[in-house]
Amino acid sequence: MSTDAGDERRAVVNRLRRAEGQLRALITAVERGDDCRAVVTQLSAVSSALDRAGFAIVAGAMRDCALRPEGEEPGEGELTVAELEKLFLTLA
Repeated sequence: MSTDAGDERRAVVNRLRRAEGQLRALITAVERGDDCRAVVTQLSAVSSALDRAGFAIVAGAMRDCALRPEGEEPGEGELTVAELEKLFLTLA
């Protein structure tokens, strides 16, 4: 594994950990009955953090995946262009 891939993985994990902390804070806010504006703002932050992590994961896969001629099967662990597109669209 290249250093860049390791750095990217650490960055994604850090984003997910921040989202985890934001989610915990959101749950606490809902349990306390905090103001709905504060709850929705926190919910938006969690959603945004997860989206950014997802896009980073898909972007890394797109960068690392060599495009193959039509009909050629991907190697083990590789994604086809169609699979990458489907993953990307699940984040939209």
